[in-house]
Amino acid sequence: MGALLRQRLRRDWLQVLLWILATVLMAAAGYSGVTQSYATHTDRVEVLSAVMANPVIMMFRGLPSGASEGQFLSFEVLPWLTMLAALMSTFLAVRHTRGDEEAGRTELVAATPVGRALPTVATIIHGASANIVLGVLVAVTLIGSKLDATGSWLMGATSATTGIAFLGIGLLAAQLMRTSRGANALTVWILVGTFLVNGIGNVAGTPSDDLTRITSSGLVWASPFGWAEQARPYDANDGWPALLGLAFGLLLAIVAVALQSARDIGEGFVPARPGRVHARPALSTPHALVWRLTNGAIIGWAVGGALTGVLATKLSGLAGQISGQNPAVQQILDKIGKAGNLEETVVSVFFTMMGILAACAAVQIVARARQEEAHGTAESVLAQPVGRVRWLRDYLLVATFAIAIIVAAAILAGYAGLVGNKDASSLMQVVTVVGIGQGLAACVFTVLTGIAFVLLPRGTVPVAWALVLVATLFGLFGPLFGLPEWTTRFSPFSVTPIVTNGDVDLRGTWWLVLVVAAGATAALALMRRRELRTAG
Repeated sequence: MGALLRQRLRRDWLQVLLWILATVLMAAAGYSGVTQSYATHTDRVEVLSAVMANPVIMMFRGLPSGASEGQFLSFEVLPWLTMLAALMSTFLAVRHTRGDEEAGRTELVAATPVGRALPTVATIIHGASANIVLGVLVAVTLIGSKLDATGSWLMGATSATTGIAFLGIGLLAAQLMRTSRGANALTVWILVGTFLVNGIGNVAGTPSDDLTRITSSGLVWASPFGWAEQARPYDANDGWPALLGLAFGLLLAIVAVALQSARDIGEGFVPARPGRVHARPALSTPHALVWRLTNGAIIGWAVGGALTGVLATKLSGLAGQISGQNPAVQQILDKIGKAGNLEETVVSVFFTMMGILAACAAVQIVARARQEEAHGTAESVLAQPVGRVRWLRDYLLVATFAIAIIVAAAILAGYAGLVGNKDASSLMQVVTVVGIGQGLAACVFTVLTGIAFVLLPRGTVPVAWALVLVATLFGLFGPLFGLPEWTTRFSPFSVTPIVTNGDVDLRGTWWLVLVVAAGATAALALMRRRELRTAG
């Protein structure tokens, strides 16, 4: 057990450290943002009343439990703290179970007196320990900000127990699916689904008379995110809902260990789809092969882009009503969107989220090249008349094509959401300009992932995802949390074109074009001299 835990720590220390630091940074920045942007009780009450007036905003926020600094902090950042812990945990669980099976490491370990179950048990201990450290550091950070200790410890505990719940989900998915890609996709869909279920449960709840608190509907109990929010840090400080996440995660972990003993190594309980005896003519090129390997994920990301687009324009249609009663909302969104009127700002903010989705899709596709290389399947392709530069270029092209699909889905869905809106023509311009600009920002991460793949093959996945995470924190949350404006300029998402009262401001468009062109050229040029590195 000690050797297995040390091996996991040696492999994971950088990735886990980045996830934990990002979560702690969000907690610290959240407190700074609350105290600077919503300094008075009146400001916080205005925002909460505005949120309760619009169910779309409620879908993507926490559970209102009062207007004190701590209560408002929980409303602002608890959903995102728990989401970061959940993502860290699911990826960790799949990486050390199904991922190790694909790489052949599980079979080697199982051939020793250790047996088959102990590596999974080591993964459970490793994942739970990472979440405990995350929770403790979040709590200590908030206590250091002079918030109530009980509420701070509960914020940390709910973040940790939600992470443990998704650790169990990741372990179970790894037993069901035959590939790590399939297991990760399943866990991400479960995460998104349960996040939305919790949001719907909050929307369907009953607001208090003073519009600072909501009693959620029973639907929230179907989501680990709902369990975390029902603890109500800095308000009721009720710890037992958070324990549901711990119990749920441990129960699924036990089930995963039992399922592992009932199947063969390399197999899964969800059968693989039979392949065709003969490949289609369209699959005769390396480019087509990359598309075939990634088209399922592209469709999923495109659906997310379409949902974001329709929410952007549907919410903008209600924005005028909110701003008339709560001008503080305009100030909040202006910090992120930097657009003109409130409707333009709302579209800008939501399409920034679409740009992040497109960047994630691009990173996933280009990182697939590293997976193919590490598993040895890239050698079969490169043994044909296919050069290394062409092989990498195909991944970059498919990633760019995926971004275009996601952007197009978001823009078309945004147009559909404008049906019946009296300002449809002006907002269509905003949707088009901002959508294309965010697609260009996403292309930056395509080339950065390509450069990481060439220069740091083993660090491709953690480095690429860390870049997206940092850009998201600075670009989307930095202005909201009161970070200096110059820090947000490091994020490609915050320097894209915007529309202000009908006028297009290109901002950093040409810099983004230059970075994309230079990055693609550098990645392909460096690939000429790079040898394959098949070790995991």
